[in-house]
Amino acid sequence: MNEDLKLVIKDVEKRMKQAINVAREELSRVRTGRASPALVEDLEIDYYGTIMKLKQIASITTPDARTIIIQPWDKNALSLIEKAIWKSDLGLNPQIEGGVIRIAIPPLTEERRKEIAKIAKKWIEEAKVAIRNLRREANEKIKKMEKRGEISEDESERAQAEVQKLTDEHINDLDGLWEKKEKEIMTI
Repeated sequence: MNEDLKLVIKDVEKRMKQAINVAREELSRVRTGRASPALVEDLEIDYYGTIMKLKQIASITTPDARTIIIQPWDKNALSLIEKAIWKSDLGLNPQIEGGVIRIAIPPLTEERRKEIAKIAKKWIEEAKVAIRNLRREANEKIKKMEKRGEISEDESERAQAEVQKLTDEHINDLDGLWEKKEKEIMTI
């Protein structure tokens, strides 16, 4: 296979993997009724004029399935963190106790579970669209190479088949992520 063709396929595969990683990260932040540091670790805190992620200014632990404990390294950041949690759309109720913030994760109602599942499904669909767009871009590059005479018609068809195979694999990966997350969300 032509070197330029290999580069096109390698590039599209790398970018498809990135789309899946983005979807995986977004899904890790979805509330499932279980406490998880991923739920709050990327909240942005205005820490003395600098925007920082919560995980950069505090340790975050989950002593049990329903509690998140946030312990800032600087006690003066407690109220800043509390304010950021209140402002977030996570629907969490932070309580300052001594030098830590305790967040009790309430069980999700059936209605809220369905809303959360719908949001997660939307992210999966967006990732699928991104992967299909990457397939289209790669196929356009391959067809241009064929038109310019850089590769034969057979090589073009083989390369497009390879791109389709990668697309199918990555879409299947997303479907697997979705099934796992949906089960997590809907399990009480």
